[in-house]
Amino acid sequence: MWLLDKMLAGYVKKGELTVVTPDGKTYRYGAPDPEFRPVTVRLAVPGVPRQIARDPGLGAAEAYMDGKLVVEEGDILDLVNIIRGSHKWEDSAGSNKFLKKGSKLRNLLSQLNWRERSQRNVAHHYDVGNDFYRLFLDEDLQYSCGYFTDPSNSVEQAQLDKKAHVASKLMLRPGLRVLDIGCGWGGLALYLHRVADVDVLGVTLSKEQLDVARQRAADAGVSDRVKFELIDYRDVTGRFDRIASIGMFEHVGQPHFRTFFKKLRALLADDGIALVHTMARLGGPGTSDKFMLKYIFPGGYLPALSEIVGASEQEKLIMADCETWRLHYVYTLREWYQRYKANRDKIVAMYDERFYRLWQFYLAVSLTMFRDAPMGVYQLQYLRRREAAPITRDYMFRAEAALTGAETSLRA
Repeated sequence: MWLLDKMLAGYVKKGELTVVTPDGKTYRYGAPDPEFRPVTVRLAVPGVPRQIARDPGLGAAEAYMDGKLVVEEGDILDLVNIIRGSHKWEDSAGSNKFLKKGSKLRNLLSQLNWRERSQRNVAHHYDVGNDFYRLFLDEDLQYSCGYFTDPSNSVEQAQLDKKAHVASKLMLRPGLRVLDIGCGWGGLALYLHRVADVDVLGVTLSKEQLDVARQRAADAGVSDRVKFELIDYRDVTGRFDRIASIGMFEHVGQPHFRTFFKKLRALLADDGIALVHTMARLGGPGTSDKFMLKYIFPGGYLPALSEIVGASEQEKLIMADCETWRLHYVYTLREWYQRYKANRDKIVAMYDERFYRLWQFYLAVSLTMFRDAPMGVYQLQYLRRREAAPITRDYMFRAEAALTGAETSLRA
């Protein structure tokens, strides 16, 4: 325990953390702070302190999943709040010395996402069961950051506003052909067709998502105009007036960034517009968290803006607009986390206690990543030709106001 004690004593500054070891000894860290709830953790079996000290991020995650780290006061989000909240990225000098980084070479090798590997990686995360995602996402099954025009909005409203925000940047008009790369359960594709009378092809590597998306299009009577295919983006052919990629670029991998943008340019009409929405690093390039790679997003990587632009500019794509979402994912994950916890018994019955704790840890860590660590969301608008979009951004605001106004009228 001496190594973990030394680490925590030097790291926890805000909030009260109490750790009870397997032999009954009690260690206290930090100081009372109104921003943080007190947390008491019991390390249930010998060896856990060493496990966490050797690799704090992955070690703590696996100990919590296996019931060897038990949160007796507060919950796992409160614990992560204390660990991460003591060292908010923009307030700290240097890097986070508590959470160890993985090998850069091993990290890069993990992102060699050839087609078969990409299929396996997507299935690992997205094919765990559609009923599972329905327990904490909004009704439209939007599994990417919502757009909170007001932090008090529901996640349903935020996701609807996100779709309007995306549509406003695409400059849609009836009859255009749209490609949705990483279409999820089809919500955005169906929305774009409904509000703008466009034809949409959505592509995914998840069989579970594909089944739901196709059924939703059939139920809406639009299967002839909103189509979904199980296909890798690298194998899509044809030309499209508009392309949207929402929450998919995180799965591409650093070695394939130029491949992605080369394909984007090849698929985009000369006067076309593309929008790439991705989780990203507010700081420079880094490595993926070992817990995320092992259990949540194998092959995944959150890029720095410099890496995105460095790849896209080499493929002669013009970045016409860049928007940084700093807190929207905090609000989104806050809602997902609360809904997830509220459905604990259902999730345990569907899977087991370990699975529930795994995903609870993932959601808690993700929330704090976007609040305290250097993570955010970028929306990047790309053109093949510089005259393809107006020279000012006013058209986006007008289109978004019209779309949100129409949705309000429909709900009324």
